[in-house]
Amino acid sequence: MENDPELNGKYLGTITQNFVLVAETLREASYQVRKRQISKYPIFVFSRTQVPVGSLFLAKEELALEWDISASYLEDFVQRKLVAEDKIEDFTAAYRDPDEFCCLFVVDEDFTNFVFIPFPED
Repeated sequence: MENDPELNGKYLGTITQNFVLVAETLREASYQVRKRQISKYPIFVFSRTQVPVGSLFLAKEELALEWDISASYLEDFVQRKLVAEDKIEDFTAAYRDPDEFCCLFVVDEDFTNFVFIPFPED
């Protein structure tokens, strides 16, 4: 569950460009998910097409982004069998501090993976 080196070329630029535009919104959403005790592990799904994971949070058309962004969390991923029950401990061990990093689940035609991107410094 480490950052995939594949991401560096094809995806990193476009994801980073879109992430910078919405980072503060995602940081606040992550905080609210944790504060309301919905989950300790918020996940934001970046996808070019609508996917049945989480709830659509930021539509690409509304913000001129290349990616739709849905809000989800670990327990939803477990329920949908995207994270196996026996891998929960691995996931939580690899999960980075949500005050400093945003957990993204990137979904595209030939790439699907978790990515942790640091929030910009204030």
